[in-house]
Amino acid sequence: MIPSVLPTYARAPLSFVKGEGSWLIEADGRRFLDLGAGIAVNALGHANADLVAALTAQAGELWHTSNLYDIPAQTKLADQLVEATFADTVFFTNSGTEACELAVKMARKYWFDKGQAERVEIITWEGSFHGRSSAGIAAAGSDKMVKGFGPILEGFVHLPFGDVEGTKTAINDKTAAILVEPVQGEGGIRPIENADLQALRMMCDEAGILLIFDEVQCGVGRTAKLFAHEWAGVAPDIMMVAKGIGGGFPLGAVLANEDAASGMVAGTHGSTYGGNPLACAVGSKVMEIVVDPDFLDGVSRRAGLLRQKLEGLVAAHPDVFEFVRGSGLMLGLRCKAVNMDVVNAGYANGVITVPAADNVIRLLPPLNISDEEISEAVTRLDAAATAVEMA
Repeated sequence: MIPSVLPTYARAPLSFVKGEGSWLIEADGRRFLDLGAGIAVNALGHANADLVAALTAQAGELWHTSNLYDIPAQTKLADQLVEATFADTVFFTNSGTEACELAVKMARKYWFDKGQAERVEIITWEGSFHGRSSAGIAAAGSDKMVKGFGPILEGFVHLPFGDVEGTKTAINDKTAAILVEPVQGEGGIRPIENADLQALRMMCDEAGILLIFDEVQCGVGRTAKLFAHEWAGVAPDIMMVAKGIGGGFPLGAVLANEDAASGMVAGTHGSTYGGNPLACAVGSKVMEIVVDPDFLDGVSRRAGLLRQKLEGLVAAHPDVFEFVRGSGLMLGLRCKAVNMDVVNAGYANGVITVPAADNVIRLLPPLNISDEEISEAVTRLDAAATAVEMA
């Protein structure tokens, strides 16, 4: 008999009932150090006092009106994002998946309005993940994502990860945009080199096409910059944001410059819940905290500490791990052992990690994790690795 919750996840046998900062508490009372943060969502940890206060204050005033009316909390958050980024305008969604849908629509509408309706193709790189909507799975293009869900939305060109020269060659009179994640998350914590991001920006400028960055997982302070593309000193025309921006409350956004957004006029897109007062109140508080240079400096320092300790962990367990890669507090341990064996051993030792492609485990802790918690987390990972070795 099918369960009441559709069984689309192979769920771990854990039921968390409470969170405190970097910790999760199971129904049976066990405490787990959370290096997953809800897959990079709980950017400021669980039950963060500032976010709880922002949500509670708004909940006592107004929850929802719809986008038929101005939403002051939405305008406030949009202004914060515009001030802190390349963007001139923002559309709010409930998720990264919805942000992908709009980004694709925006790029294609841009060319339609310019009288070049044939420009519908979007170039993407292998290993990408852009959500599980029709556009998202078509953009990723992997068999795992699309098998059984045909016919697949057309208009995506898939190239090997990091193939800058191939990307340049692939641009033609049907190309609307290039879409990449500055750091692939589901693909195995694979950062795109700064020089490659710069090359993509240059080729888009030369061809007059749009550059779209998916920063759903790598954005909002995760790499110790507000957004990961800032390390390369370039900016996209359109950017997808979600996960960390809501600090745990469902919130996503598409940011764009004025030119790229020019086709999205009244009636071209909408969302009933997107940008509701509750989500935007929390998002505003997240932005207020994360945009602070001192906060980002702290993320950088903690990231250095964690990476140093993980390098030692790899050296201590050469039969379990191969290397560390990533940026900031978005790190991956490439495994020699089966990555799920390491994840499961972590559960047994009270530490949460997240599996990814390329036999990687992801480490995506809260951005405000303490030094002591970092040390304890690596101690627990060391015990998990020892268990894998002895199995």
